[in-house]
Amino acid sequence: MTAVAGTWELKLKTPIGTLTASYTFVETADGVTGTATADGESVPLTGITTQTTPDGERVGWRHSVTRPMRLNLDFDVTACGDELTGHSRAGRLPRTQVTGHRSA
Repeated sequence: MTAVAGTWELKLKTPIGTLTASYTFVETADGVTGTATADGESVPLTGITTQTTPDGERVGWRHSVTRPMRLNLDFDVTACGDELTGHSRAGRLPRTQVTGHRSA
């Protein structure tokens, strides 16, 4: 079973302020699928990768958003127990710190 399966409440510290979003990861026979929900917008996660490390499970994915602006986001985080830390990046913009906790 993947350590990231479940629902996570994430905070992204961006140059325009801290944004919050809910991410749901589901383990299937074909791998991990997921969705992100924020500001009434729900989008699928793509390219989800997982790798077990000594610090937890490293997880990467991509998705696009239209709010607060149109962006393509790439995530690289580590899930350990019910906590998640890492970063996201939107093109050439600076890295955004990501933290989160499992809510379900």
